[in-house]
This record gives sequence, structure tokens and C-alpha cells, in this order.
Amino acid sequence: MKKSVLIAVASIAVGFLSNQAIAQTQDTTKKDTAKTTAAPATTPSTAAASGDVVGVMATSTNYAPMALAIKSAQLEPTLQAPGPFTIFAPNDVAFSKLPKAQFDALMKDPAKFAPILKYHVVAGKYTKADIIKALGAGKGKADLKTIDGQTLHLSVNDKSNLQIVDAKGVAVLVTSFDTEASNGVIHGVNGIMTP
Repeated sequence: MKKSVLIAVASIAVGFLSNQAIAQTQDTTKKDTAKTTAAPATTPSTAAASGDVVGVMATSTNYAPMALAIKSAQLEPTLQAPGPFTIFAPNDVAFSKLPKAQFDALMKDPAKFAPILKYHVVAGKYTKADIIKALGAGKGKADLKTIDGQTLHLSVNDKSNLQIVDAKGVAVLVTSFDTEASNGVIHGVNGIMTP
């Protein structure tokens, strides 16, 4: 029994590492083709120098819509606090899937948008290594509490990708890991979760 759990955790770790290498290769390619005004690709240690989680997202081409949404929902003061925080940040592609009218309506209504955005924020810093440990301890499953006390259910899907299932049963995939900030860490996700 212990041997099979150890094998499962090892395969999860290998899957995460290979997915991360692919994501980094794709992200680097994407950044290299960006306009020359875009910030150069950074390693997690240099990303932390650019500020808190909100500041890091605001300067990233992948998370700028999330940073704008945080500002619109008046969550900047909360997420600029010492934390630490773990943000499962919907990337620009995730936000582009929202119908424009719905996105505009949410941007104008902080009371409705704030709970959705808080659902992507976990109190505490959980790096990729921490998540792998939690999944190992939970035999392939782990739960994390958001800053609003909601629960995010983490697991590995049949393709060895980390997925998060929201309260409505919708799964999003973690597409990038460990973008460091002074008060936490940011992981990219390919969808918007709802509480």
C-alpha cells in the first residue's frame, strides 16, 4: 500500500515537473514574440523584487487582467498586506473567455466581483513543492482554504495535470507555478472559478 502511494506521488511530481518545463518553454516563446516594451522574462527570484502579488501581476502580460480586476473590486489593500498569499490567478486567456458584457458588468460592481476574486486567493504561501507534499499526504487530493473561508479542492487529473475544482464542480487547470512576490506566490490557471 505504502509502495503504491509512493509511486503515485512520484508520478505526480514527474508530471508536474514535465508540465512546468513545457509551460516555461511556451511562456518564454510567447514573451520573446511580444513587443519590445514588454518586460523581459524573469526567474521567480527576480520576480519577487518587483513587489507584492498585485504589483507582480500588474507587470505580467499573463495576469494583467487579474490585477485590473483586483483594483476594480477594491481588493488592492487586502492583497498588498504582508500576507503571505497564494493566488491561483486566471491568465489573460481565461479572462478573454468571459463575454465582454459580463466582464464589464463585474468591473462596475465590486460587491459581486470581490467574492469571485477572493475565491482565487489562499491564505498562506503554497509553492509547487508544498502542493506536491499536500497531495502526497492526501493520497492525490488536497484542500486549501481561501481568504473567505471557502474550500478549493486540488487533485491530479488523468493526464497528470494539477486541477482545482470549484464549488460548482467546474475544474480549472494550473498552467504555471511559482511566480514569486514579496508577500506570496502566484500560480496561473486557465479558467475563472466561482464560489
